Parts: sequence; structure tokens; C-alpha cells
Amino acid sequence: MVLTIVMTGCGSTAPASSATAAKMTTKAQSGSHSSCRSGSGSGSDSAHRFRLLGEIRWDVDTRYGGVPVGGLSSIDWDAERGEYLLVSDDRAEHGPARYYTAQLRYDGHGLHDAWLTGMHELKGEGQRSFANTRQAASDMPVPDAEAMRVNPHTRTLLWTSEGDFARGFGPGLYEAERGGPWLRAWPLPLLLQRPQDPREAATTGPRGGFTLEGMGFSEDGQTLWLAMEGALKQDGPMPSPGDAGAPVRITALNAQTHAPIRQIAYQPDALPGTIWLLRHRAVNGVSDILADGPDHLLVLERSFSVDFGWGARLYRIRIQGDAAQMGTDTLNLPRLVPGQFRVAAKELLLDFAQLGLRSVDNLEGMTWGPPLASGERVLVLASDNNFNPAEVTQFVALAEVSGCIAE
Repeated sequence: MVLTIVMTGCGSTAPASSATAAKMTTKAQSGSHSSCRSGSGSGSDSAHRFRLLGEIRWDVDTRYGGVPVGGLSSIDWDAERGEYLLVSDDRAEHGPARYYTAQLRYDGHGLHDAWLTGMHELKGEGQRSFANTRQAASDMPVPDAEAMRVNPHTRTLLWTSEGDFARGFGPGLYEAERGGPWLRAWPLPLLLQRPQDPREAATTGPRGGFTLEGMGFSEDGQTLWLAMEGALKQDGPMPSPGDAGAPVRITALNAQTHAPIRQIAYQPDALPGTIWLLRHRAVNGVSDILADGPDHLLVLERSFSVDFGWGARLYRIRIQGDAAQMGTDTLNLPRLVPGQFRVAAKELLLDFAQLGLRSVDNLEGMTWGPPLASGERVLVLASDNNFNPAEVTQFVALAEVSGCIAE
């Protein structure tokens, strides 16, 4: 699918400012950068502009509760409690499997502060602690948490793990009490599970490290959407330089019965064809999804190559209404055969390279935070530093203004 999208600056914004966080050493940046998309496109209801409020960056030496802060793979705003939740994908190497609670302070003039307020261990079945690969029990996977959301019906926490493929465990969707105690595992559609037969698993099912990366509830809380990061093996290859590869499956579950409802085939972008350093290690996939009103999902694509570093683009797809825009329901298709299905139409809202950030890091999570006093919605994103000194934990706050049509 070919997309022709115009991105241009639009409107005026607040003057730049900076601040130092009170709870941790941070750097905040605010700016006058904005991005509009055309009001025409794949069935959009209104144009979007995102105005950069600012960014805060923590280096790899930041610690909390006696362990390094890192691997932040998701962020979710809990309006009832007035706090953010951040899950770490630490595989019990630097500390326990865990999530954090946090606060961010922003207004129409910038993002001024970010700090952690608590750390909670995520327990496994039987309230056992997850362990790393050297200490893990044979019947328990090493954790790799990638997404966390508050269940609006039960107020419990749902979190995903990409699995422990080297030890025979596939991806998982787990429910925990507030504070981390184990409640239960949710069943996954068979297509998203790792096949038990090693011969079948070689050509079918999810790829290790490219499984349940994104998760989001519908606006009414009745549907839970799950996004794979990469294509299933039988569906085709991952994106590569100059080639978009096979689609990613985004699956809807009934939030109360846990039964699968339907599925969307989503086509990630190809990587730049000009990549030449370690071309086989370049990657692009879905890192998170988020409801945008009752009829749409935001989809965050995140890429990496040695040539260009980290990249991120924000897209919007339709999940209600125009069937032609939503594409084929692929839930009952064991393999995505070209010509036998249609991918969802997607529209580009934002290329993070155009925001004026100091750099784009490994953005993996997003949530709608509290709106500004003006009524503008605020999109907050967080990055996973991979516990790598060359990377940072990055928080980005964007104010959205609707009705700005690019010229």
C-alpha cells in the first residue's frame, strides 16, 4: 500500500523552557515544534496536530529501590488513582520482575518533571518470584514484560510477556492484583501461541522477541486489543531494507469473557533501502497501540538500524465503521496468503524525527495523560533504554490540537 502524506508545521506554540526534576536528575526540553497531517486521508474524522510539550531523559545510572531504572516498555495513566504505571522488561537480571508508579508534571508551556513513586514486584503463579535464566525453575518462564494496562472493569493489572522461547515458553497475557500478586493467565488465540512441536514451531507461530508488544483497551472498556510486534512465521518475513515484509496481526478479545472477537492485518513500513551496515539486524515493528476514540487505534511503529539509529512513527487505523478501511478479519486465517486478504488502511499522524527532540530513543509505550487546562489531549510516551549506557529512558509529552488542516 502506497501512502502519500503531507507533514508540515502549523500554528504557534509556547516558548522553549527547561527544568530540573526534584526527585531524580533529569533534563526537560520544551519547544515550538508541531506537526499536522492532512485532513484528507483514509477515513479520518478530523485532522491532528501534535505540539511538543517537552521531553525528559534519565541516563542508565538512574536507580530506584536499590535497582537500576530501565527497560520501561509501557506506560499507562490510571485516572482513578492519578498515577502512571510503567512496566520494566528486565528479565530478572537487574532486579525483580516489576512495575513502577510515577508522576509527570506538565502544562501548556512544557513537560517539567517526572519521578517515580513506587516499585512493585510482579509475581508468578503460586506467588513465586520470577527468576533469570540461571535460576529459573523448569516450570516457570523467565519474564519479558512488554505491556501493562489497568483493567477498567476489575481495576486489576493486565501485562504481557513476550515469552521465554529458548526454554520452551511462548508469549503470555497475565492478570495481577494491584501491587503485583498473581491472579491468572488469560488464554491466547491458538495462532498467537508458540507451537509445542519443535518442528512446527520452526515454521509456524510467533517469532521469539516479536510477540505481544502492544496492548490497549477500547474506549468503552469492552474490548482488549493485542498487537504482535512482528509477523507470524507462516505469514511471511519481517520488514527489511526496501521491503515491508508481512503484516502484523492485531487481535481483539472480549474484555470480560477473554474470547477472541476479530483480528486486523496491519502492514508496518519497510526500512530505508539505503541501509547498508548490518542490514540483517535492522528492524521495524509495532511497539504499542492505544484507543483513539471509539472508532480508531493509534499504532506506534518503532525501528532501529545501525545507519539511522532509533526511529518512531505514529499511525492511526479504523476499528469500527468503514469495513473497507478496516481490512479483512484474519482471525480464522491460519496463514496470510497475498491476494486473499486486505490489510487495514493506515494514516500517518507523526514522524518523531520531525518533532525537534534531542534524539529519538527506543519508544515503546504510550498513553493519554490528563488533558491540559485548555482541553487539549496529551499523549505521553516512554522509552526502553535496554539497560544500555548508549541509550536513555525518555519521556515525551505531546499536546494534540484537532482541526488544523495542513496546507
